[in-house]
Amino acid sequence: MKFGLFDFDITSDKIKIVGFGNRKIKNGYNFVECQISGENKDTHLGVKMANSSEGGRLEYVSHILAENTLVITQRSKLIEAKTTFIKFNDTNAIRIFTEIKNISDGDIVVEEVSAFTLCGLCDNGIDDADRMYFTRFTQSHHAECQPRRFSFKESGLFRANTESQKRIAFCNIGSWSTKEELPQGIIENASDGDFLMFQIESNSSWYYEIADKKEEYYLYLGGANLPFGDWSKLLKRGETYKTVNVALSFGKSLNAVIGEMTKYRRNIAKKCNADKHLPVIFNEYMHLSWDSPTEENTKKLVPVVAKTGAEYYVIDCGWHNEENGNEVYPYVGQWKESKKRFPHGVRATTDYIRSYGMKAGLWIEPEIIGIHCKEMLDFYDADCFLQRNGRPIAIMGRYFLDFRAKKVTDYLSGTIRRMVKEYGADYIKMDYNQDCGVGTGYMAFCYGEGLEQCAAAYLQWVKSIQSEFPDVLFETCSSGGMRMDYKTLSEFPIVSTSDQTDYLKYPYIAGNVLSAVLPEQAAVWSYPVGVGEIGVPLPYDAEWVKNNITANRVAMNMINSFLGRMHLASHIELLPEKQFALITEGVNYYKKIAEVKKRALPFFPEGFVGFGDESVVSGFVADGKYYVGVWNLSKNKSDIDINMIKPVRSVKIGYPEESDVEIHQKSDSIKVCLKSLSAVFLEVVCE
Repeated sequence: MKFGLFDFDITSDKIKIVGFGNRKIKNGYNFVECQISGENKDTHLGVKMANSSEGGRLEYVSHILAENTLVITQRSKLIEAKTTFIKFNDTNAIRIFTEIKNISDGDIVVEEVSAFTLCGLCDNGIDDADRMYFTRFTQSHHAECQPRRFSFKESGLFRANTESQKRIAFCNIGSWSTKEELPQGIIENASDGDFLMFQIESNSSWYYEIADKKEEYYLYLGGANLPFGDWSKLLKRGETYKTVNVALSFGKSLNAVIGEMTKYRRNIAKKCNADKHLPVIFNEYMHLSWDSPTEENTKKLVPVVAKTGAEYYVIDCGWHNEENGNEVYPYVGQWKESKKRFPHGVRATTDYIRSYGMKAGLWIEPEIIGIHCKEMLDFYDADCFLQRNGRPIAIMGRYFLDFRAKKVTDYLSGTIRRMVKEYGADYIKMDYNQDCGVGTGYMAFCYGEGLEQCAAAYLQWVKSIQSEFPDVLFETCSSGGMRMDYKTLSEFPIVSTSDQTDYLKYPYIAGNVLSAVLPEQAAVWSYPVGVGEIGVPLPYDAEWVKNNITANRVAMNMINSFLGRMHLASHIELLPEKQFALITEGVNYYKKIAEVKKRALPFFPEGFVGFGDESVVSGFVADGKYYVGVWNLSKNKSDIDINMIKPVRSVKIGYPEESDVEIHQKSDSIKVCLKSLSAVFLEVVCE
């Protein structure tokens, strides 16, 4: 039986995967692993997720095959496992999840369960260790989406005898779903050029591992488990648990496999009427207000911002705060307008924004309250907080709210209604600036289960409030890109990719981010007048800007945002005429290419980039045209060669129009000659 990427074999009482993509697997393997407390794990390599108690015991029962869905049912004496495979018309990527049902006579506790397991990744098993490569995607605040490629042999996964105790394993534990790693990876078989990409769709803890069993390599994908995330699940007789969704795509090149996953992401990503044309957002936080917006300053900026062609003006953190900028977060939670900062009320300012033809936005951090927000501490009950050992979790002056509590969702739904109806918000940025850790023990079997429930409850609330306000544009942010997962992005049309404050470092993020996020969802900051340390603005003045903010600097900032969504910021009102004209030109160019982004596929002609590289080349392709950003981040003039693979028909500079960049067109490549610390955005047509 064949379904999408996979070939199945049903023999007697077993169903196994015997092929995927172009690969035939010598020995078929089961694709579900499930460990039950007290049951035998059939291996001395107990740290691994393979050879679970129920994985080897499962027997084939039945399958239901429809046009785009396959559901396979297996049973052991203790559980029934239903694995669902879903394919799509425009991509070879497949979505997979598994449901576990307790069919025993009593209670059972599940310690770990895979959404999907794939074994037989290469022809010669563990003897192919030096020809198998894995790319992980590391994450950090200000350093999001940093791919790292290494061989299985380099990781320790090679033949020493038979089975090893080694694994390539990465996880996320906590409510920042992507704080250390992205829930995705790419497996490359250098022998035949096959690429396999996977992603895990979880907005809380998750886990994956690549390891060996029976002299074969396997891939395990799932949510949290007992050792990684303090997760286990008590199932009473007849109860069912559904795993996270995962997805796999197949390709014969890096660009091809990411392209297939990109098309899959479009099938599941949040769509929003207000976001159809990917509008330009001006957000006054970065290198401007730093938590301290005021009515006076906003009204000074609005006429200038309107001249750029921006379509939204977002007032970020601080509109609700009576304290000074350094004391914002311990006091938040009421989300009522500050009359000190906005003496005529926020509505007067948002109406002023609309009078200039733009829509208005407001920031909120709905999942937390400050530890000094007395009004809300008196309002909420104990069960409204995430807690461990009977005490609320406090981190950096914040408590975390539990969205399973009706009092929480009722208040915050009322808050969003007030922001929209009374304060005039057309755009709401939902931030989340701290990670609660392993989870909450309240109303849960364990901390990990509590976290899983709370994460699901939060997104359910998000879904309901967006349904109530379909014309309001909602952005998700988590100190930048600490929640760039496709569980979250199935409910939000825009995600912040980073809080990186240095325009010379952002290309290292923007150049990779399309491997993880759709271009129509990936918000990138553009701050042409970006100076000063975070939270400590310098005494800006026009003379200083005139002498320090060059045309190259402005152009690079604009180009940083061309591959994704433009979030314009900083004191652009201080720019000289020439530099300001580059902003308006950049905004117009962004609008010109916005529509093609919704069908574009990522293009990495030189592979991924890393912090410290002297150049960055990255782009996307749509309708037969390649749109390529080229950055020279060295202090010297640089000749950058771009391999286009296909014969080049024409090359032109899309932005900036006035450029002294030299371009030399070759048969299947391009040489771009850039001055130090400069960038250019190209449009390339190939045969």
